[in-house]
Amino acid sequence: MHCDIYKFPKHEEMYVYIARPGYPDDAETLTDWLGVLPKELRSSLGVGQFLMHLDLASTPKLARVDKEEVIEKLASQGYFVQAPPQDILVRQANNRVKAEQDKRYD
Repeated sequence: MHCDIYKFPKHEEMYVYIARPGYPDDAETLTDWLGVLPKELRSSLGVGQFLMHLDLASTPKLARVDKEEVIEKLASQGYFVQAPPQDILVRQANNRVKAEQDKRYD
């Protein structure tokens, strides 16, 4: 199974895998691949930046996620969201709280 991986500058260490079932035949077609994402998710992510194309069949394992889970989600819903590690989520939440507090006292 082939997929494209995108990152989102608003969300550190968050990656979205998008299924490319017709690859390589669809490689020349200009398509909004992120269109498979639910509208609410897509709007919360912001603008995506293409990182790489990946052939999961020839990839032995993935760094932070289970390869079989990724393949299952790509087959069933067309995308997979790789959330950031817990320490990064905590840091992001703390930064948002601090920013809100700073705004309140400016």
